[in-house]
Amino acid sequence: MKTRITLAALMLFLGFNLSYAQNEQDINSLSLMTEAAKADKCDEGYKHFMELRQRNPKFHLGIYKYGEDILECKIDKSSGAEKTAFINDLVKLWEERAIHFASKTPKGEYAAKACQLQYDNRELLNKSTEELYACFDAAYKLDSETFTNPKSLYTYFSLMVDLYDADKKPAEDLFNKYDDVVEKVESEVGNYSEKLNKLIEKEDAGTALTKKDNSYKKYYESYLKAYDQILGGIDQKLGERANCETLIPLYQKGFEQNKGNAEWLQRAAGKMSSKECTDDPLFFKLVNAYHELSPSANSAYYLGILKDKEGNSSEAIKFYEQAISLETDNIKKARLNEKIGDKLKGRGSYGSARNFYSQALKLNPSNGRPHLRIAAMYNASANNCGDSNFNKRAVFWLAASEAEKAGRVDPTLTKVAAQTAASYRAKAPTKTEIFQAGKQGQTISVGCWISRSVSVPKI
Repeated sequence: MKTRITLAALMLFLGFNLSYAQNEQDINSLSLMTEAAKADKCDEGYKHFMELRQRNPKFHLGIYKYGEDILECKIDKSSGAEKTAFINDLVKLWEERAIHFASKTPKGEYAAKACQLQYDNRELLNKSTEELYACFDAAYKLDSETFTNPKSLYTYFSLMVDLYDADKKPAEDLFNKYDDVVEKVESEVGNYSEKLNKLIEKEDAGTALTKKDNSYKKYYESYLKAYDQILGGIDQKLGERANCETLIPLYQKGFEQNKGNAEWLQRAAGKMSSKECTDDPLFFKLVNAYHELSPSANSAYYLGILKDKEGNSSEAIKFYEQAISLETDNIKKARLNEKIGDKLKGRGSYGSARNFYSQALKLNPSNGRPHLRIAAMYNASANNCGDSNFNKRAVFWLAASEAEKAGRVDPTLTKVAAQTAASYRAKAPTKTEIFQAGKQGQTISVGCWISRSVSVPKI
């Protein structure tokens, strides 16, 4: 009996030491590959990475995090068949990560990364447009929630356009995919805008941002810049493929089949509105069917457009205000206010337009476009809103100040806001004129619809 106990204890001791030794070996391999990856010494780290990956793939997430860096480095340094092998192995590594660390591997994000890698190396891999689109489409359908990378969203839509141009996808698929991607981008913009707005509100309240806050602010701003760029790219890529000549017969053909489908009606009306096809009777049919089936902020907004087309401005405003009251999402509500402001600005109702722009800014202060719109209206009204030449030109300081606000709150408008403000300041009184008028430091009240005051700079 004593011999059995001694033998069991020895086996437990040996087993413990064997486990400890193996664990120590894994820790050592992970440490060596991590240090090499951080120092861009991928050849040195590759051996340790591959050994640990094969020996104990569940050991640590760092195998995949730093293994990705090592393989990307190997891809950059190789060519031909060797490069192809490393590309395929990186795709395989992401698949292995999803198996061993599923909860820390968002499906859509990593599937899209694999597709993007293959797209970026499509000539080397001999991948067709059909194959690549199928890859992105599968990733989007697998998990659209985490398919958020701006570059990949643009690539996904760009491939659809290429297939449409090659007569391999119908117009309906093209427009549906446009709506899918744009809605996804707008959702992400709303998400990052809400986060950025909290930091802007904190600053406006006079509270200094912490180091962590500033780090997050830069992160949010970088994504908003990227999404802004791809939205412009997506619209440019769609171009004239979505024109009234294409849209009207397409939606006429699908109306009877889809008149009970609220999403189809909303997208059709939205596309016709954005492409200025609202004079066609089909737009009236779409909007009324949509509003009757699913009264919403969007349907009320489109009814407002119809009233505007009829020349009934007061009724249009009622529907626009109804649209705002029906919307519960602050970012979407801000967009509605901005759109309505644009409508009113376009017909010269500057005072009313500013009210809607101001509401848009309250709801989404990190969107600087309303500031630029207000500044443009000040600029256009300078000659009509002053009792002397000097006071009229003083309005340009007001316009410049408003334009500068756009650059302060919106990272996507920094450059254009600075250029716009400079152009307005160039039209304001010069230092010599300020001196001659004897008005330095004075406050000038601007009349008409503007009803604001502006301070003359000190010289």
